Amino acid sequence: MKHNEQNLIKILNKYKGNVPRYTSYPTAPHFVADEQAPNIYANWITNIKEKSEVSLYIHIPFCASMCNFCGCYTKIVAKHEPIQEYIEYLLKEIDLLANLLPKSVAVNHIHWGGGSPTMLRDNEFERIVNHVRNKFTITHDARLNVELDPRTATEEYVKGLAQAGINRASIGIQDFDPEVQQIINRNQSFEITKQAVDWLNQAGITGINMDLLYGLPGQTIAKVEDMITKVHSLHPSRIAFFGYAHVPWMKTHQKLIPEDSLPNSKERLLQNLAGRNKLLEFGFKEIGFDHFALPEDNMYKALQNKTLKRNFQGYTTDDSSVLIGLGASSIGYNDNGYVANIKAINQYKESINNNILPVERILPFKGDDKLRKSVIDDIMCFNQVNLHEKLSAFNEDPNYFAKELQSLEKYVKDEIISIKDNNIIIIKPEYILFSRVIASEFDSYLSKSKAKHSQAV
Repeated sequence: MKHNEQNLIKILNKYKGNVPRYTSYPTAPHFVADEQAPNIYANWITNIKEKSEVSLYIHIPFCASMCNFCGCYTKIVAKHEPIQEYIEYLLKEIDLLANLLPKSVAVNHIHWGGGSPTMLRDNEFERIVNHVRNKFTITHDARLNVELDPRTATEEYVKGLAQAGINRASIGIQDFDPEVQQIINRNQSFEITKQAVDWLNQAGITGINMDLLYGLPGQTIAKVEDMITKVHSLHPSRIAFFGYAHVPWMKTHQKLIPEDSLPNSKERLLQNLAGRNKLLEFGFKEIGFDHFALPEDNMYKALQNKTLKRNFQGYTTDDSSVLIGLGASSIGYNDNGYVANIKAINQYKESINNNILPVERILPFKGDDKLRKSVIDDIMCFNQVNLHEKLSAFNEDPNYFAKELQSLEKYVKDEIISIKDNNIIIIKPEYILFSRVIASEFDSYLSKSKAKHSQAV
């Protein structure tokens, strides 16, 4: 074992714990159910600044089968009728929001997630896209990204995506090993995945992301390295390399995964290091703590020019301050705070039938939320933060974070971070895996929260 690995294991044992992924701040467990949420959100939408550029997230909550590892909100359907009905309500929700938005607002980014958008038929996908184009102004350089499941994709469906203007696809892989796939109930061969990638390339959709996991049941270092080698042969420009979040208290289907099949903390760390080293060997650049991109990809360029952002999809080049969520369980945000749509599809439909925005939970920013969000965002995106600059921007006292700086001293002592001039915090490159832990020191909600989170590494 290399000295670096030994030291990392020592640090992991000292600071391992469960903390948020910080795809938002405050984090989702703090969103509050409020009967007035639809009215509050309607006011927020109406008052978005003229000529703003906004992003859309469209959620399709259906899959053909349940993957045991899944952390998304989805329903398993054997027939297509529930999807057809859902589309009608999705179109009505688009109308409700479009009627509230200032007419000068334009859309510069659309992300389709699920569930699986691949459950849509190509004509249905095109119908929704055309409806969005009729209701919103789409910028000429808009980024349209869709999550694609190779197991249910067809060549005609992919051609339909291209015709609808999709220019980037995200493919979930998790792992190619048959034993791992059997435990997580996701049978997806390399050959099926390659076929989908070939279709995408032939259709002109050459921006390809791939989502991989480590820490899955039955995984080993050798399996992780083999997976990444195969993925590299498919020439993606971005890779998300997530640690599997085992949260059976939230996602009860994860109880189907035997606890004794999961790698322990040390094994997870070694899998992460092996995969990370393999990706760097193949020429990818690190983005934050769990994404990688080729040097020519605009995500790496966003990192270099400090425009990289982090939201509910992970790291992103989407720099809009407004994300409008569409569909059951979707989440959005703007300068006022966060909103989450109703999860239960029947209740989602009922709200729309009553011409009420299907918003269930809301979290208006208050106190120092925006300041702490800005600090945490920089830590998560750039592995460093200048507290002096943040405090100046928010007109706060230079000693505002004195308590947090004192708490960070233990990480300085263990050489995980350095603090320059008592205000510039820098996570050392070999310890960026612990960025969530460092960020959590600025989370004023965490100590009061009863929410349970996934492992930090």
